[in-house]
Amino acid sequence: MQKNGPIALLFHTLVMAFMLAPLLIVCLAAFSPAETLSVPTGNWSLRWFRQVFRHPDFMQAFYNSLALATAAATLSTALAMAAALAIVRYPIAGRSWLQGLFLSPLIIPHLVLGVAMLRMLSLLGGQGSFGWLILAHALVVTPYTMRLIMAALVGFDRSVEQAAQSLGANGKVVLLRMTLPMILPGVTGGWLLAFINSFDELSMSIFVVSPSTVTLPVRMYMYATESLDPMMAAVSALIVFLTLGLMLLLDWIYGLDRVLIGKH
Repeated sequence: MQKNGPIALLFHTLVMAFMLAPLLIVCLAAFSPAETLSVPTGNWSLRWFRQVFRHPDFMQAFYNSLALATAAATLSTALAMAAALAIVRYPIAGRSWLQGLFLSPLIIPHLVLGVAMLRMLSLLGGQGSFGWLILAHALVVTPYTMRLIMAALVGFDRSVEQAAQSLGANGKVVLLRMTLPMILPGVTGGWLLAFINSFDELSMSIFVVSPSTVTLPVRMYMYATESLDPMMAAVSALIVFLTLGLMLLLDWIYGLDRVLIGKH
């Protein structure tokens, strides 16, 4: 184990560098004063960030993505929590099948889901509806909340719940004042991962958005087909900073080890 230690460390370092290098280059290119994508070597500029905030299409797409991700993450968390409680705690028939159904969007390509959603919405007359877009995104991000909430519930000490019930607390009080606070790191982590994945979703969204509900990733894709300048790098850098900020906030409040491992 000791002989393989330096080799394993070097391997993981190279893998992390390979994964993070493109993000670093994009973030550096966002500060370029030039007209083309390039990493600044001397002068640094916030020119392209100002261009993003002055671009009405990008700002509207950002607000659409923010509202969509918030609604989809909240809906998926509510559905995942109810399903996780039923699957983990009760010996219901077809429990494995139900768990597989909720996690199935992880193995289905989002491109296939997008085509299927487009066909379904055309049959139901829901094309262009923001409500249907929320449901489509909730379908995609529910597995992320489901996995973390189930991890938080596994090994959950129910003695506190039983003590509260013995003192006369009803099921609603036990759920809201005992169960939920104890699994809150898992719930919060699941909501955050659902929010990030919904905010970044492109493959499915491109099939179901309308001109009034275009999301930020779709707007970036449309813009990239017309021109590729440092403003695209600035938008990408803002998304990276937003995601990093949310993860640091979660780590500061709960600790990522508690959220990802499911500790209470």
